[in-house]
Amino acid sequence: MKYLDFVDSTYKPKETDLVCTFYLEPEGISLNEAAGGVAAESSIGTWTELTTTQPYVTRLAAHVFSIEGNIAKIAYSIELFEPANMPNILSSVAGNVFGLKALKNLRLLDIQMPKDLVNSFKGPNYGIAGIRKLLKVPERPLVGTIIKPKLGLNTKDHAKVAYDAWSGGCDIVKDDENLSSQKFNPFEDRLSQTLESRDKAQEETGERKVYMVNITAETDTMLKRAQTVLDQGGEYVMVDILTCGWSALQTLRNQNYKLVIHAHRAGHAAFTKNPKHGISMRPIATVARIIGVDQLHVGTVVGKMSEAKAEVLENIDACKAELGGLKPVLPVASGGLHPRLVPALVETFGNDVVIQAGGGIHGHPDGTVAGAKAMRQAVDATLKGLSLEEYAKRHKELKTALELWKA
Repeated sequence: MKYLDFVDSTYKPKETDLVCTFYLEPEGISLNEAAGGVAAESSIGTWTELTTTQPYVTRLAAHVFSIEGNIAKIAYSIELFEPANMPNILSSVAGNVFGLKALKNLRLLDIQMPKDLVNSFKGPNYGIAGIRKLLKVPERPLVGTIIKPKLGLNTKDHAKVAYDAWSGGCDIVKDDENLSSQKFNPFEDRLSQTLESRDKAQEETGERKVYMVNITAETDTMLKRAQTVLDQGGEYVMVDILTCGWSALQTLRNQNYKLVIHAHRAGHAAFTKNPKHGISMRPIATVARIIGVDQLHVGTVVGKMSEAKAEVLENIDACKAELGGLKPVLPVASGGLHPRLVPALVETFGNDVVIQAGGGIHGHPDGTVAGAKAMRQAVDATLKGLSLEEYAKRHKELKTALELWKA
């Protein structure tokens, strides 16, 4: 079969097909041939005709069934993939094709998996409803923070910053993505002392509080750390899903720990930032949800991250749209956030979001407690339909934050 043989505009995808949407730019060949090349190289074909192909193999050929502009849609038979094997699936549809010389650019925009393939994975254990039940916060956006500075604090000071954040009104405190078990703040000491701070804050505020400790490591170490979190009464773990890898994430999820999995996307921009090449965030979110994370960083629109609103909305949809009966994943907004940005965040995300601010809480002139109060006040004002400026007249912490972070 030649590349063009994989292009068939009359083909109608089956419910059991996996469908990928690609943006592509050919280099020295036609658009149809380039799309056919992607279909061929990610299924049963290659650059030349083969003498080893048997007649029964051709029914497994991928089909380019739609080409509009530079957007091609390709359908793959479910038989091409091993169930519950994400490396196999992604090595096929998002593997060698990115290196084809005949393609100047190739970007995976979306991946839609058939129900039988989706259901070979566990999916989220908690999802949005489970997280809200755990935290006893049925409707409002959740407020979180990241310990800052992200590296360098000793264990005692780390736990104190966490306590201050919870005392001021944060629901969630988490480690940053590169805090692991360095000598200045060892994992087990940090976990036990920060959970003590959590318990103290819960007792004093009457609110549920959670700590997302970063367990990212070699897989066996990661599992041991997850068990330690359980043993010490923790309810959350954080994983850098791209740097630890899909297999490690799946191994963690397959343990069925009673732990919410918070997915950090550290490193994603290496795949997602070029709008013409790589992998967009939407398929990454889809894959993470299928494997079984409960909440996921998806961008902010506002703040310091680069995604436009359309991209963030697509990522949110990937977290929440119907997908083989899986629970919806809670979107997390994080990166350069502060109280003034809360109304815009709620407009984009709705109430089902973790608004997670690091510098926007710890950078408050009056300290972390005041910073957390200001963020909660911004959420309260937004939910009441009041302007932040009006609400700040009666809430000094918010007033100070708005003066610091101008429009």
